[in-house]
Amino acid sequence: MAKVTGFLEFGRETPPRRPVTDRAHDWLEVYEDFPTTALNQQAARCMDCGIPFCNSGCPLGNIIPDWNDLVYRGKWEEAIRRLHATNNFPEFTGRLCPAPCEAACVLGINSDAVTIKQVELTIIEHAFREGWIVPEPPSVRTGKRVAVVGSGPAGLAAAQQLARAGHEVTVFERDDRIGGLMRYGIPDFKMQKEYLDRRLAQMEAEGVIFRPSTQIGRDIDARELVREYDAVCLAGGATQARDLEVPGRELTGVYLAMDYLAPQNHRNAGDEVAVISAQGKRVVILGGGDTGADCLGTAIRQGAAEVLQYELMPRPADARPSENPWPTWPNIYRVSSAHEEGGLRDYSIMTKSLSGEGGVLKQLRAVRVEFVPENGRPVMHEVAGSEFTVDCDLLLLAMGFVGPERGGMLEELGVELTARGNVQADANRMTSVPGVFTAGDMTRGQSLIVWAIAEGRTAARGIDAYLMGESALPAPL
Repeated sequence: MAKVTGFLEFGRETPPRRPVTDRAHDWLEVYEDFPTTALNQQAARCMDCGIPFCNSGCPLGNIIPDWNDLVYRGKWEEAIRRLHATNNFPEFTGRLCPAPCEAACVLGINSDAVTIKQVELTIIEHAFREGWIVPEPPSVRTGKRVAVVGSGPAGLAAAQQLARAGHEVTVFERDDRIGGLMRYGIPDFKMQKEYLDRRLAQMEAEGVIFRPSTQIGRDIDARELVREYDAVCLAGGATQARDLEVPGRELTGVYLAMDYLAPQNHRNAGDEVAVISAQGKRVVILGGGDTGADCLGTAIRQGAAEVLQYELMPRPADARPSENPWPTWPNIYRVSSAHEEGGLRDYSIMTKSLSGEGGVLKQLRAVRVEFVPENGRPVMHEVAGSEFTVDCDLLLLAMGFVGPERGGMLEELGVELTARGNVQADANRMTSVPGVFTAGDMTRGQSLIVWAIAEGRTAARGIDAYLMGESALPAPL
């Protein structure tokens, strides 16, 4: 694999981020270009490990050692073919995926893992520059019609696979532009939308029909969709946000994260919309995950006076704890680009109430908590005497999502739900309603972009087999 002694000769290296003084004042992506020579060395670190756990660490089953070796040998066109064999959108995962493949890298047992994510991103960007990414319309049309509801990574992956199998595919999206949370939930400093638009152009040339500003369950009855199409794929995501149930929640100045992030992305796209601005304000973000970091980076770019980020859970360890061994995903302390730019993080904090003046938020009252083992599981307790208050002009709730939105489409279709409130599906991703399939967060719950693409590909294979009796479409592991 690649250079036999590469992992001994070269250390792990990733692209540098642009200086904070520059990037905190614009909406461009934070990373600088990575020289090809440096990338070649990183690909050379892929070792002849015997059993490449990176393959199974990746939900898509990406054949990572193969394209690392091809990059090292300068066979870029073969590398993109191998990469596209398992991943429809490596330009998205290369920017947005947290790389569970790297967590499972065998080299990572006692050294720094191979920079798989950067190799992946460089392959696809090189391929676009060389003009190798072209429409791949089917040679034969089946005459079957499929409706995909939702245009996030799961819906787009299902749509592209089905269109290439020869079906007529229409993607319905309730927002005014296609892309789901990649369009309006992911800030531009993490992924500029030109990378989304160029892939959508390819899909349109392959025959996919996009219908934005169309909400199934409101503009079109979901049952009508089932009657008009031979199969339906529900890929609407897990967009029901976890809310904060404390006194004062109704005060002006308290917003869900997506209600805060989306208008700024609209503004960046040139839309004349009102944004929720953090300029000159003292901002508190509840939630320490990726969405919280997105809110942090956005607030800094808007000119917040101060940003505090509170997380209910304890601070993660700096290195893998013994109960979290390789090759599982390491629950460790991480510093994102947004955290480098400013703000203060604090852990084990629970909000108790909010207060304000004239209906406007002014203060947050909280208490510190600790997790004490009881009967083999940690139980949260408030720490006596730890109550405190902070001034707060803008409170952003980034505490995760609890599943797909109820009512509307799901109610009209009558699909069964799991105990957790997600859409129930079989191994082929068909719901309890024949001909209605589901993919992504809507069935899996809030998860990673790489899982969404994998789910979309699995659903596409299931739909193709349902319509044609068998399917030649590949499925992830």
